[in-house]
Parts: sequence; structure tokens; C-alpha cells
Amino acid sequence: MDARTRLIASAQDLLWERGYSACSPKAIQDRAGAGQGSMYHHFNGKGDLARTALERTAHEQRAGAEALFGAGGSPLQRLVSYLRRERDVLRGCPVGRHTQDAEVLADPLLRAPVAESFAWLRTRVAQVVAEAQERGELRAAPDADAVAAAIVATVQGGYVLARAAGDEQPFRDATEGAVQMITALAVPGEEFEEEAR
Repeated sequence: MDARTRLIASAQDLLWERGYSACSPKAIQDRAGAGQGSMYHHFNGKGDLARTALERTAHEQRAGAEALFGAGGSPLQRLVSYLRRERDVLRGCPVGRHTQDAEVLADPLLRAPVAESFAWLRTRVAQVVAEAQERGELRAAPDADAVAAAIVATVQGGYVLARAAGDEQPFRDATEGAVQMITALAVPGEEFEEEAR
């Protein structure tokens, strides 16, 4: 990897581990094996590098989710796959953790990738829910946007509960609870019930 790519990757890791406020340019440079001159050749400072790193992280997270939402299988199976996907739970969400950082929230350029990522996720989940309703897999009564908001909030809240407990189980309980709620909203169908187990 070239120096710019290493700096971005290092910033991604350190932002996830420490958050923006506790992430120093020196720590990023050390992890990247790049000097100060190299950093300032490619970026205008810590904020510019952090914004680039946050955008990259948000893009990677969206791509991972889209791989599940756009996969084969029924819409409900795709939602269940998203909820049950493997995650590094105790590290927290690589995007969501920045909602707790006052400096990120105060800077529109740093906050934008976080806000855009969650807006995309809610919209995409709502699309899959609506697809399930159109195909007759999910009852038409629930509002797709409200269901999507609940799913996203469950995942993010699950991270918080798990990190507070120092144990992944609260996250698993939360996401499995969401799976059970989605299943309860499903129109009875043997195919979904068999494949979702």
C-alpha cells in the first residue's frame, strides 16, 4: 500500500478503537509507518484525514450490508441474515460509535458520513421490508419506514448494551429479538419459516 492508503487504513482503525477526540495525528502516522510530511502532503490535517477515513468506513459498511440485502433468497431471509451477520460486537459499530464523539457531531464534514450512512441503511432496510410486503411475505399493516427504524435502532442499541456489559450476549439477544418480531409479522409461509431457522 502507498502512504496515503496506509494513512487512511490506520485512521480507520484508530477512529474505531479510540474515537476522533482521542486519535492523534502522531498515532496515525506511527501505525501507518508514515511521517508527518507524508500525512500533510496527502491531507490538510487530522480533520481532512479523519473525514476521508470515515467516508471509507461508511462505504465499506454499506457494501457489506448491501451484499446481504441484494443477495438471493426472500426479502425476509435477507433481513434475518443482516440481523444475524457476524460482527465485532465489543468493538462497537465502526460508524455508530462516532455519534458519541462531541467533536464529530460538532463538525458537519465529520458528521456527514455518519449521518449519510444511517440514512442509507434506514432507506435500504425499508426497501427490503416493502419488498417483503409486496411479495406477500410480510403483513401490509406495518409501516416499512418504522420497521426499518426499529431494526437499525435495535442493532445500534445492541452494540451499546454489549459494550456496557463487556459481553456479546446482550447484542445477540437484541438482534434475535428483532428476528422474532419480524417472524411474528410474517404471513405464515413454510418456506420462510424453514429457511429462517
